[in-house]
Amino acid sequence: MNIEIIDKTGQVTLTQFKQIKNLLNFAAEYLNIQKSSEMSIIFMDNASIKMLNRNYRGKNMPTDVLSFAMEEKGRKELPIFFNEKVENFPRNLGDIIISIEKAKKQANGYGHSYERELGFLAIHGFLHINGYDHQTFEKEKEMFELQKEILDAYGLRREKGEKI
Repeated sequence: MNIEIIDKTGQVTLTQFKQIKNLLNFAAEYLNIQKSSEMSIIFMDNASIKMLNRNYRGKNMPTDVLSFAMEEKGRKELPIFFNEKVENFPRNLGDIIISIEKAKKQANGYGHSYERELGFLAIHGFLHINGYDHQTFEKEKEMFELQKEILDAYGLRREKGEKI
């Protein structure tokens, strides 16, 4: 899978980039996402993600992760149709945006590593851009179980004493 990573904070290390790419590729394989798919992940600070959260979700506060699924039609958007079947056209899944500040704070609060929190947020966003949500109890249960399953299979398991 082609994953573009953009760090607008200058705080994400090359090792962390590689870890996130490996985790997302693992998740894509786990979910049988076609290998030619594309997506991006953007790391921001709280001020930047707060602005996006306000503009797109009407919530004037920073959040930990935002997801923008390309295949999900937004309000007042028209669907896109091709006249012919397009062969070998890569599937664009969308964008995941993570607040570095929130990730660090949450890692401390939950008692696990910053890297595990980045992985958790990346998988959470990845599931959203692939059609999963937590709008109802049933959908939340399905999404959170799958999220845990992927993280455990990859090796980012919760340790004893962690709060989440």
